[in-house]
Amino acid sequence: MERTEAQYRHIAPCLPTQRGNVTLTNLQVLNAILYVAEQGCKWRGLPKQFGNWHTIYTRMNRWAKSGVLDRVFAHLQQAQIIRVKIEAVALDSTLVKVHPDGTGALKKTARNPPAGPAADGRPRFIWLPRMLERP
Repeated sequence: MERTEAQYRHIAPCLPTQRGNVTLTNLQVLNAILYVAEQGCKWRGLPKQFGNWHTIYTRMNRWAKSGVLDRVFAHLQQAQIIRVKIEAVALDSTLVKVHPDGTGALKKTARNPPAGPAADGRPRFIWLPRMLERP
């Protein structure tokens, strides 16, 4: 899904101008973002040919928050350069494993039993009065 220079010229006005000492061009960052979107890989798994993954992730995050990516993808679809289909994904909670500390489970610590039945002041049971039928 790499974009060429000719395709990039169509969407260049949508991207912010680069300032300062920048090692990666907007085209390189855009191609890396499209690679991650297409392959579904983690950012750390981005091939070295795209550059430092953290730099690309940081710029993508800024672009997403400021609305740049929305404009870019809309423009790419209007120019029919790429076709993007956005789908909602749902996770089933039975498939996600959580560490016991994250579930709110009680820790395995030695508990000291109270000295007497009413040591903490709370009743151990609740009385529910019931009316019995008279014989």
